[in-house]
Amino acid sequence: MATEKKAFILRIQPETLKEMERWAQEEFRSVNGQIEFLLNDALRKRKKRTPKPEEGEEGSIRSE
Repeated sequence: MATEKKAFILRIQPETLKEMERWAQEEFRSVNGQIEFLLNDALRKRKKRTPKPEEGEEGSIRSE
């Protein structure tokens, strides 16, 4: 079963939107699909380069 997606409003410069429309068309995606693809790609890359803090290290999340 597919998960429900959340909707939100995005304010964007007209020139940026035109570029996104062109790029999405080249990739055979909707603008929304292209934005979602780029966000997921950026998050995946960030996870790869951001090491997880070890237990007890500063910045780690601990339950109290």
